[in-house]
Amino acid sequence: MDKGWRSRITVAFLAVTVLIIAVMLSGTLRRTSHITLPSSEQAPGQAAVTGDALTVVEVTPETVQAAVATLARPQEYRRTVTVEQLWSGGSGTYETAAAVSGGWTRTDRTLTGGRVRHALTDGETTHIWYDQETAVYTAPAGGISADDEQTIPTYEDILDLPPESIAAADYRTISGVNCIYVETAEDPEGYVLRYWVSVDTGLLTVSERLLNGEPVYRMAALALDQDLPAAEDFTLPDGTVVLEEA
Repeated sequence: MDKGWRSRITVAFLAVTVLIIAVMLSGTLRRTSHITLPSSEQAPGQAAVTGDALTVVEVTPETVQAAVATLARPQEYRRTVTVEQLWSGGSGTYETAAAVSGGWTRTDRTLTGGRVRHALTDGETTHIWYDQETAVYTAPAGGISADDEQTIPTYEDILDLPPESIAAADYRTISGVNCIYVETAEDPEGYVLRYWVSVDTGLLTVSERLLNGEPVYRMAALALDQDLPAAEDFTLPDGTVVLEEA
């Protein structure tokens, strides 16, 4: 066999080898790992179909922070938050109507005796007034966040928890809402936090705080209102629309 023929065989063999390696690499590159959350049509823990394969998503104390990190709150929404505070021998319940738009949050909280506290905040400035009064107190928000105005925990703090402090995590359905559930281990003071975060809206749906195994705080906001916030929701008693100032 002459040298030219052997050379042609060698070139053909190398070409076939490169083609086989390319095919193997392309198959490997398509199998990139990712997290897929179930929609409202899927039961918690149900497998989700992706473009390439059937991916079973599991939420555990080790993976829940990555799952929560994929969620995002809607830019505009309106809902009612019900909060119950419990103590030895008694309890108190109140409701807060919340409207969110353009970085601003409005809360209307009915206090004991029927008085209504109104607040508008963008996290930097907060305006507060009561009932139909025209006098408005305006001050820097300081450390009082929009979540504080709704009297709910800032549940993105889940992302900052030491992994070893997460005692339980999975998918749970509560009142028909598919949620990521997170429970912390009891801290040195005896407190345990529980969060149910909607996988559809990214909003905190239910939360509990326990002290030595007994609930001392509960909140629930199971539904979003169909009507989105309007300009009047972000209007001060003197007619100033804060959204226009942003």
